[in-house]
Amino acid sequence: MSNPVLIEAKGVNKTYKEGDYILHVVKSVDLTIDAGQVVSIVGPSGAGKSTLLHILGGLDVPSSGKVFFNGQDVYGLNDTQRSLLRNHQMGFVFQAYHLLPELTALENVILPAMVKNNSRKTSAIELEGVKLLEQMGLSGRVSHRPSQLSGGEQQRVAIARSLMNKPKIVFCDEPTGNLDSESGAMVIDLLLSLNKSHGQTVIIVTHDQAIAQRTQKIIRMKDGLLM
Repeated sequence: MSNPVLIEAKGVNKTYKEGDYILHVVKSVDLTIDAGQVVSIVGPSGAGKSTLLHILGGLDVPSSGKVFFNGQDVYGLNDTQRSLLRNHQMGFVFQAYHLLPELTALENVILPAMVKNNSRKTSAIELEGVKLLEQMGLSGRVSHRPSQLSGGEQQRVAIARSLMNKPKIVFCDEPTGNLDSESGAMVIDLLLSLNKSHGQTVIIVTHDQAIAQRTQKIIRMKDGLLM
């Protein structure tokens, strides 16, 4: 028996207007992604992959169409509700890492949990953050700042951060784009192993066919359309 649908997109479009010119980035996308799947979105530069990912993750409002997460209309929520949904149930990993330079690796990792409105003690949150960094092979980097870490290490910190609030899904936008082949392979290995051990749904935007072939489902895009 297949897993329940976690994400459903219906008739999703995204356009940008520049003067009289209208740029149609995502065109009439319909798709479903099941809970626990590892999915890749592939296509050439400018295909609309990242824009679609951001729409599915509640980061970028579609021009038309609907996105449902666990049956909930994502863009039927107000900004605050959508922010809470992202913080509580979604994790994000970006090509540029987006770590705060003034914070240590541990402080970056636990930031989502500190933002989340709960009554957990800081010491318990820090202990969980340390465990996540250990899982990423970064036990010796807990107190290092991003400038003291390699690109691969920074991306592993970003993955740990994305997992801090135990999300149902992790959205990855070109997570290996700034990495050498060895570090990139390690990052993909980590994402796949996390899916196996924790059952998180993972969506990876990539232009790398070798990465896409390791995922359970491949969504191909060209000129804003699903192929």
